[in-house]
Amino acid sequence: MAAFFCKLVPPRSTFLRDITPEETAAMGRHALFWKERIDGGVRVFVLGVVADPVAAFGVVIIEADDEAAVRALTDADPAIEAGIGMRYEIHPMPRGVMHG
Repeated sequence: MAAFFCKLVPPRSTFLRDITPEETAAMGRHALFWKERIDGGVRVFVLGVVADPVAAFGVVIIEADDEAAVRALTDADPAIEAGIGMRYEIHPMPRGVMHG
């Protein structure tokens, strides 16, 4: 298993301040999607919003067999499928991840 840092980049820097009803609905589905994956056994170390003062973004650090498995998850995320301009950046983490 390998660890991956996944950054969910919103469509604009003001996303948290001016989120639309359509975006709010998509983000609600996004939260439920990840809760269901975690409950189903996907190994997530951390998941949440990073309050970067320039532009907030989402983060998930996940353990998976390979990047293809991570991309399958992120591609199926309702925040992506909704077509609201969200995108993931995925970066492998070769060292430094510990869990119990």
